[in-house]
Amino acid sequence: MRLPPIPPSELNDEQRDLYDTLRAGIAKQFQGFQTARADGALLGAFNPWLHEPRIGRAVWELTEAVSACGALPDNARQVAILATGARFKAAFELYAHVRIARDKGLAPDKIATITAGQRPADLSPNEAAVYDAATALNAGGVLPGPVYARVQAAFGPRGIAELIHLVGLYAMVCTTLNGFNVPIPDQQVDPAP
Repeated sequence: MRLPPIPPSELNDEQRDLYDTLRAGIAKQFQGFQTARADGALLGAFNPWLHEPRIGRAVWELTEAVSACGALPDNARQVAILATGARFKAAFELYAHVRIARDKGLAPDKIATITAGQRPADLSPNEAAVYDAATALNAGGVLPGPVYARVQAAFGPRGIAELIHLVGLYAMVCTTLNGFNVPIPDQQVDPAP
């Protein structure tokens, strides 16, 4: 881990303001996985965002905007996020969203197959469209027209827009996690009490 988590007592004013915003948003949106140490220091991508609060605030605002779209059902969102996490091999992203996907009702065998970087054979037609789009976007280049059309037919113009922004957002999150070598919580050490 290249950026040590910042205990709340060590935050400057700008970091404290973002910390409070993140904690409130985490409580609403990101349950089911560890987001902070016992001392309150944030984990995952939240920590690098605190180290650079201007960037962190902008990324958080984008996260909230994409989360509020609502055109994609939870299972489709998680398929896209897991496919992106698998493409980037982002340990913390996969750790967090495996738990969220399970809580949102995605079958364990689908989760396991997606996180292994493969396409599950039993995806619903809508899940398959999302998986194919996320995989194509993460491979680079223009999203193929037939894949775009499948997602748009399933979820409408707002759905395809949400999916494209969602994949882009999580590609950035994964890059942040990998760039700063952010481990899963079990691999982090809490400071001595």
